[in-house]
Amino acid sequence: MRQIISSDFRLGILGGGQLGKMLCQAASAWDITTCVLDPDPEASASGVASRFTRGSFRDYETVMAFAKDVDLLTVEIEGVNIEAIEELEKSGLPVFPQYNCLRIIRDKGLQKMLYRDHGLPTADFKLFENDDQIRNALNEGVLRMPFVQKTRLSGYDGQGVLVVRTNNDLPKLFAAPSLVEDFVEDALEIAVIVSRNIHGEVSCYPAVEMVFNPKANLVESLLSPARIADHLADEAARLAKATAEALGIVGLLAVEFFIDKNGCLLINESAPRPHNSGHHTIESAITSQYEQHLRAIFGYHPGSTQLTSPAVMVNILGSEGSIGPVVYKGLNEVLGMEGVKLHIYGKRQTRPYRKMGHATILAATVEEALEKAGRVLKTLKAEA
Repeated sequence: MRQIISSDFRLGILGGGQLGKMLCQAASAWDITTCVLDPDPEASASGVASRFTRGSFRDYETVMAFAKDVDLLTVEIEGVNIEAIEELEKSGLPVFPQYNCLRIIRDKGLQKMLYRDHGLPTADFKLFENDDQIRNALNEGVLRMPFVQKTRLSGYDGQGVLVVRTNNDLPKLFAAPSLVEDFVEDALEIAVIVSRNIHGEVSCYPAVEMVFNPKANLVESLLSPARIADHLADEAARLAKATAEALGIVGLLAVEFFIDKNGCLLINESAPRPHNSGHHTIESAITSQYEQHLRAIFGYHPGSTQLTSPAVMVNILGSEGSIGPVVYKGLNEVLGMEGVKLHIYGKRQTRPYRKMGHATILAATVEEALEKAGRVLKTLKAEA
């Protein structure tokens, strides 16, 4: 592989959303040329990438043509053309995360089977080809409510997930191949980001606590470090590392967990890339998750994951009932709050619950940051 810390080195990134944008910004600090492929000409990364190519990362020929001009390929989204990834890897192009990791993680059914086969704790599950099979399983007593249905492919940011509590929810069932798993009552949700480089060196960030928007089913805020017992934090880190090892992944892996009412950890799902649950590391850790991903895929030692400050990260979501060109209200008031670091993703159009940016709030304690985060959410609005 060519010399990496050089503007001659071309890092290819499939996907130009906010994760791609922040990855480009981290790579720029190391004088690396970033080449981004995304179908949206106004994608978040389009203004910061060294080279931006408009095209579909889901199209085989487009990905193959794009990859001819890069020295290493990575992704910011799982839904890329998997056949192209396999072919590029066979041709000798360094691709991280690898084909097999993407093949497994993009399919939630294969994910769950990986956890089961490696003895990693996860909620009980069954796989179904369509909604009729689920109804038959209910009628036969094989399946009981409440449960969660997840489409095996294409689910993202809360899409493709349905909680079924009563018969009234059954008409909403997805007809696609899906997994059905036990609903974990009264669960606390946490996440651990782990990195693994090409030499097998593994490193973890401290667990974060996640708070979900009940309407959009996506993360609204996270607390770092999570307010959990030390033994649970240690066990979550151990399980995250074990998951990375089971996959053999090179790069970042975000592992999301439930902590059930008995205090047991269950792996929910994983993402093979920088993740929403690691945004706070830009300001609150010695090494950001984006630099850590670069270190891993380039084969460098992992950076320190030590926190420099407690933090709360809040997603700036498009306001409910608002669609159109975005206007940010309350910016000046928020920027006047001590310890608030603002990231605007550059998406020109807002719609309900679309991720338009995030704010990281640094404070002496998580509780202090949490109080200030509440004021940020009340003040800053992304509206049309």
